[in-house]
Amino acid sequence: MLAYIYPLLAATIWDHLRHMGGPGLILLGLVDNSVIPVTGSMDVLCIWLAARHREPWPYYAFMATLGALIGGYITYLLARKGGEEAMERRLSKRKADQVRQRFERRGFFAVALPAVLPPPFPIVPFLIVAGALQYPKKRFLGALAVGRGVRYTVEAFLGFHYGRHILRFFSKYYAPALAILIGIAVLGSIVTLVEYLKHRKREVPA
Repeated sequence: MLAYIYPLLAATIWDHLRHMGGPGLILLGLVDNSVIPVTGSMDVLCIWLAARHREPWPYYAFMATLGALIGGYITYLLARKGGEEAMERRLSKRKADQVRQRFERRGFFAVALPAVLPPPFPIVPFLIVAGALQYPKKRFLGALAVGRGVRYTVEAFLGFHYGRHILRFFSKYYAPALAILIGIAVLGSIVTLVEYLKHRKREVPA
């Protein structure tokens, strides 16, 4: 039953976000930068909205970046409050050590580079580690703004200039494209849940 309800619910939410325009990007940004990201959804929505030409394409780039900043900052603050214990609960030891080493070597670019890379490269582990390691707020926001700003500016620009082809593709392949998007989001959520349950199990005394 859930297999039928979830796609229907996701499609309904997607339709609402599309009709909301720029504010929909902010709402989606809050979810996409949480511990259960919806991989690729922000990119698709930003491109699709810019392709419609209802507002100037820089508007959508700005709104997508703003949504990512707000969502990312909330995740950062939660991890900052919880400290390294929160990081160890959210991430595997191997993953946490890898991200920690990147912060020690790159600092600013440890956030900016993952923020600009396209899916399925994850950004959430870097948001969590940045907060847990008490990385300075201004540097964190600056790095996230640079990375996401570059990414969504390029996407909105491409959406505007190739809008006719993009809208034709969505019109023709809307159902399978939505199914793929939902599948990726569900897979990402399942992986995150499995990792979380593994950590919880290890924390329980034998």
